[in-house]
Amino acid sequence: MLRLNLLLLLIAVFCALGTVSANHKARKLLAEYERAQNHMHDLDVEWGQLQLEQSTWANHARIEQVARDKLMMRAPGAGQMMVLEAAR
Repeated sequence: MLRLNLLLLLIAVFCALGTVSANHKARKLLAEYERAQNHMHDLDVEWGQLQLEQSTWANHARIEQVARDKLMMRAPGAGQMMVLEAAR
């Protein structure tokens, strides 16, 4: 009878330790999941900022202004243009 009680007590202790261990692991995984979610949100914000920056740099008016001001380019005159037809 004493051996049975000790065996049952030992099983109960191991079950309790398993429960504590599982709860601890679950909490750690939840914290890691929340960190990953926050990182994903930060990356989404950065992606939006990069898209906005790309659209600003690729704006046609800005490209024209840079071509005129920094590269000293100008639109060709009417006599300088040629129309080419593609061969079929």
